[in-house]
Amino acid sequence: PPSESDIDKQVAILEDVVNKKPDAIVISSTSSEAPSLILDEAYKQGIKIILIDNFVYDTGYNSFLATNNAVGGAAAADKLVEALKANNKPLDGKVGLISAMAGVQVLTDRDAGFMNRLKEIAPNLEVLPTIYVDNDISKAANAAEDLLIAHSDLVGFFADNNHTGIGVSRIIEQRGLEDEIMAVAYDSDPLEIEALDSGALKALIVQDPHGMGYKGVMYAFMAIHGEPLPEYYDTGVYVITKDILEESMEILDPFSRKRY
Repeated sequence: PPSESDIDKQVAILEDVVNKKPDAIVISSTSSEAPSLILDEAYKQGIKIILIDNFVYDTGYNSFLATNNAVGGAAAADKLVEALKANNKPLDGKVGLISAMAGVQVLTDRDAGFMNRLKEIAPNLEVLPTIYVDNDISKAANAAEDLLIAHSDLVGFFADNNHTGIGVSRIIEQRGLEDEIMAVAYDSDPLEIEALDSGALKALIVQDPHGMGYKGVMYAFMAIHGEPLPEYYDTGVYVITKDILEESMEILDPFSRKRY
């Protein structure tokens, strides 16, 4: 669909695909629930189902490939605390959590991983109530600015996907707060990479979307031919900071990756 937040459209596309009776479906679903009945019926018809990125409940499937998002969220907390220490900031004050969407399991896992880890390593940092922004960059920027205005003791942000990361970094750059507000974001795209280079973001927690897609198709082929597959395959998580930016471009920009 034109927007990954358009779950109804994604389900409609899936219905059309199932009606064509393919041998296999590789799907990265925004919702963990909406496509369940359709996918389960397809699985019962003998169509091989490969889930990538986000798990779908109550459906049969052949394999699931994804990042451990709780681990990624915990890594974001580690990097936020490291950035505060590196900039001689005390480990107290408030942290804003800007989330793309409510009810999406991968985001829920990231946010929980971040909050749980932050409690362990910096218990005096208070994570403010999560703000959901409909995966909209402008709304993420507005939310970040509102939090900065409302909380004079705000010391950092966690943005749980690329659109929220862009929105948060935009406000930090506009207000010249690169040395005052420590922000960490998930995913990568050109604007997030620029923000990491400028210092508006201190770290990016990066998945392997290229690997998910590549291995997803490979697993579909294997499933069609009756080869054994793991129920779950961890596609890994990477932590990228400015000091390793240049050497990490193959991870940050999948289109630069050499073909296998």
